Amino acid sequence: MGSHGSDAYANHVPTPVTQAGRDGLEALLAGPGKAVIALDFDGTLAPIVPDPEQARAHPDAVPALAALAPKVASVVVITGRPAEVAVRYGGFAGVAGLGHLVVLGHYGAERWDAASGEVTAPPPPPGVAAARAELPVLVRDVDGAWVEDKGRAVAVHTRRAADPQGAFEALREPLGDLATRHGLIVEPGRYVLELRPPGMDKGVALREYVRGVGAGSVLYAGDDLGDLPAYAAVETLRGEGVPGVLVCSGSDEVTRLREQADVVVEGPEGVVRLLTGLAESVGGG
Repeated sequence: MGSHGSDAYANHVPTPVTQAGRDGLEALLAGPGKAVIALDFDGTLAPIVPDPEQARAHPDAVPALAALAPKVASVVVITGRPAEVAVRYGGFAGVAGLGHLVVLGHYGAERWDAASGEVTAPPPPPGVAAARAELPVLVRDVDGAWVEDKGRAVAVHTRRAADPQGAFEALREPLGDLATRHGLIVEPGRYVLELRPPGMDKGVALREYVRGVGAGSVLYAGDDLGDLPAYAAVETLRGEGVPGVLVCSGSDEVTRLREQADVVVEGPEGVVRLLTGLAESVGGG
């Protein structure tokens, strides 16, 4: 998809369908300097592709973020990917306007700050290495399934299989057993089952980040089941007096996010339109 230029995205801020969402957007627009804009990566800033290693941010995502970031308190990308990989695939490093961007990788276990260009992270948990060693034997009889090593987690993808859903279902139980044996949990997604340590999710990462910066409002955009904890975190924050907006980067593959969202946009293209519209709406911030 080629670059469209910012004019194509002018003033594209949809009205949230819920009162809580409208309150969140109103607070964001009224006080952008205290707003946190939080975003998932795959399926939200980057189109979903059959090979995760080929994923790249939408060509207009970085310009949209660079236009918005200086006008808000913070822009944070929260992803299950290693932070360094998300930075590389997103093209976030060394971009004017993104000096305060933060990427929380591995569901918040890793943190990359644009200001320093460095990743901080604790050592990887041992259960992941043990599970990784067993996976090749476990998936070899499921045609089209393949393993992605994510460092602090390991994922089994079935999107390339002749029957992606059938392969996905066939692997649920054995992967669940493997995870239990090594003290891990299984996170299902869009034709992917990820094994990772418990206690790491986008909700914990988002809640701690928003509280840490003392945000006055928060917007979170995601597309997959792994984003549900972040949605729940926004609900929690609303209860604590921090208005919020829930955005679904629309996909017919995941209806639960659509049902809970205040705003549904059509994939990364729609997210870029929304970000650009916000940048224009808050003006000089």
